[in-house]
Amino acid sequence: MNQPARILIVEDRASLRKMLERALSSEGFAVESCGDGLSAIGKVESRPFDLVLTDLKLPEVSGLEVVSACRRRRPPLPVVVMTAYGTVEVAVEAMKRGALDFLEKPVEIDQLYELVHSVLQPEAKKGSLFEVPGAPPIVGSHPRLRAALHLLSRVAPMQSTVLLTGESGTGKELFARALHALSPRREGPFVALNCAAIPEALVENELFGHVKGAFTGADRRQAGRFEVADHGTLFLDEIGELSLAVQAKVLRVIEERAFERVGGGSTLNVDVRLVAASNRDLAAEVEAGTFRRDLFYRLDVFPIELPPLRERSEDLPDLCHHLLARLVKQHHLEKKGRPAPRLDPSALSLLAEQSWPGNVRQLANVLERAVILTDRPLITQEDLRQLIRPLSDGATEPSPQGDDRELLRRTLIDCDGDKRRTAERLGWSYRTLQRRIKQHDLEGVPKYRSGH
Repeated sequence: MNQPARILIVEDRASLRKMLERALSSEGFAVESCGDGLSAIGKVESRPFDLVLTDLKLPEVSGLEVVSACRRRRPPLPVVVMTAYGTVEVAVEAMKRGALDFLEKPVEIDQLYELVHSVLQPEAKKGSLFEVPGAPPIVGSHPRLRAALHLLSRVAPMQSTVLLTGESGTGKELFARALHALSPRREGPFVALNCAAIPEALVENELFGHVKGAFTGADRRQAGRFEVADHGTLFLDEIGELSLAVQAKVLRVIEERAFERVGGGSTLNVDVRLVAASNRDLAAEVEAGTFRRDLFYRLDVFPIELPPLRERSEDLPDLCHHLLARLVKQHHLEKKGRPAPRLDPSALSLLAEQSWPGNVRQLANVLERAVILTDRPLITQEDLRQLIRPLSDGATEPSPQGDDRELLRRTLIDCDGDKRRTAERLGWSYRTLQRRIKQHDLEGVPKYRSGH
């Protein structure tokens, strides 16, 4: 006979605590409770639970510390927070520390039942595909990813500026596109700019455009990304790469919704929702003096942290299936008479052992190389082993050796030699791309050299 799920309730108000105990006990759960954070942490560290339901405002130790204690458990213990002080900042901080969701007081019992059952009953959980019309799907069902998607769904209908944080390759542009597709601006343009992929001298021109005659070669007026994104969403990826001078001009657009083109004197008004992303710790950059404090506070209105792939390895099978299906379409394998590639169990096991410092982007690159280099439809552990090289923690760029040369050469050809497009597709900075081209002796590919 299955044991009932064990729930810990942490609530300092006795009347509410008893009401929640009765409500969840009547649903067949084994319920314990306590009235302060220290007691809760002690219980979490010494007894097995399946779910913790905690208030955020507690005596002595806050509910946020209870969330952190649940997160430290291995595997992490699911936790839902309750608060009557349901500001965006508190909810976001709880989710950043690992909370799955939050309930606002007064707690609606039907909503409580629905949320608890969705956490504790696998069949009640959402599938591994988050799909929004007009945006690429986001794959995974790990609690931290679901928590980030929950925040995305909450903020999308608003006009708030959103800051997406997380390591390189975790899918920040996918989140930005989903946010736009769920927003009232979905009929407007979505415009993306990878700030790390643009040479520093050209960034201002890319953002704000220029007038005819602004500089040598400016033979016509050109609109910048802010202007093109009017009445839509502008996604600035790797915003931490901007110089302090350009940061000041971006701040002005956020505050005044106005800017001037390079070389122009007239002020243009613009209505843009800004979504920014960074794999850097921008708060640390502020303290180091490399990122403007006032711009950081303007961006940090609603932060969403994306989890690294190594923390959600259970999503690997679904991710690999999705990425391989995408490669079939991208390379027209069916037209070439090649069957759809599959991974055997040993290959999946090998992938699950990796730390993936480059996250989903690195996984996608490995699978693409495997599809190119393996003629058989079934990809084995041995096929992958030679393609996976150990990378030090924090490394986000591929090794400059071996098959990465072929990946870079083919991407340069696909992008007709356009280095900015190539850098964006590979997820590298423009400077990294230049260095890799030099290391692999690929300068001039494909326009002037074959690259072989």
